Amino acid sequence: MIEVVKLNADSLGIKLPYHPEHIVSIRRIQGRRWDAGQKLWIVPYKKSAILQLLEMLPRKLLSFEPTLLKECEWIGAFEKEDRNKSRFNRAVLIEELKKCGYSSKTIKAYCSQVQRFVQTLPPDVPEISSEAVQKYCLALLANHISHSSVNQTISAIRFYAKYVLNNPVNEIQYIRPKKQHTLPNVLSENEVKKLLTSITNSKHKAVLYLTYSSGLRVCEVVRLRMADLDTERQTLRVRQGKGRKDRNTLLSRAATNMVQSYIAQFQPEEWLFPGQNPGRHVTERTIQKVFEEARRRAGILKKVSIHSLRHSFATHLLEGGTDLRYIQELLGHQSARTTQCYTHVSTKNIQRIQSPLDRMDLEEQE
Repeated sequence: MIEVVKLNADSLGIKLPYHPEHIVSIRRIQGRRWDAGQKLWIVPYKKSAILQLLEMLPRKLLSFEPTLLKECEWIGAFEKEDRNKSRFNRAVLIEELKKCGYSSKTIKAYCSQVQRFVQTLPPDVPEISSEAVQKYCLALLANHISHSSVNQTISAIRFYAKYVLNNPVNEIQYIRPKKQHTLPNVLSENEVKKLLTSITNSKHKAVLYLTYSSGLRVCEVVRLRMADLDTERQTLRVRQGKGRKDRNTLLSRAATNMVQSYIAQFQPEEWLFPGQNPGRHVTERTIQKVFEEARRRAGILKKVSIHSLRHSFATHLLEGGTDLRYIQELLGHQSARTTQCYTHVSTKNIQRIQSPLDRMDLEEQE
């Protein structure tokens, strides 16, 4: 055991059994000296020396006197970080998530959520408990974090507890917040037309044409390859979409003409929409910015994102009489219940209903 004690306001004393590697580490600390009378090493009581001590010597062998632990915030901060590292093993979590076939986006989200949760645990909490999970989730809800995000956080902690910490799932009890049911934001056909015609760049226009006409997610449109276009059958192959599923969807004539015009101009090779880096596709963020600029130019004030083009595609198909089951296949929804949300957005049947106010013979009074 390596004992660290406070000698005075300027110096710390280090007592340790003889170990060549530990002696070499202490000699690297600037300002250190050996006191033969007390048989200990004396180092400056300052942040740089303490951090060197903590980083170079095995943490499990270091023993600080209680007074030093209370008054030195640097030691406390390092200990907290060290505990968090031991309680959160990112490498093992990533490995287990990959084994279970989770997507790169989910892996990134789970790692961030578990790490944030672990950092909130008090120093005296040895492991993840039901109370800690529930308290953390209530704090997220109080900060107006969406219910779906909180549910994903719970799933991430649950996965970490089961596969990394080897805690039985039933030992961590939690109450999931009720799922929020919100309606997707949809553009009218006229608004979509204004949006698409506001773009002058042929590459950007081809991207948004395909996103709307094929009902694609932004992560799907950026990963399209030249081989995914089947112009003869007027179909588009989406490879490994959400849920790691392949599907075929529509390839409209208007989108085909726009894409062929773009290909003739830019001559892409592997990726249909390559990015600035050779051999990589365009980023999702770039396409999101393209949509935002098009929305601004078109004068559309609705709070919509590029994903609204996918919602608009489904809603306009439904209003045009397309069967809900076909729309489900085109969108790649696993459950028909997911597709049914568009029946609540469609105005086709709502417009047929006459308000009782319009049936009243009211005259304006001056």
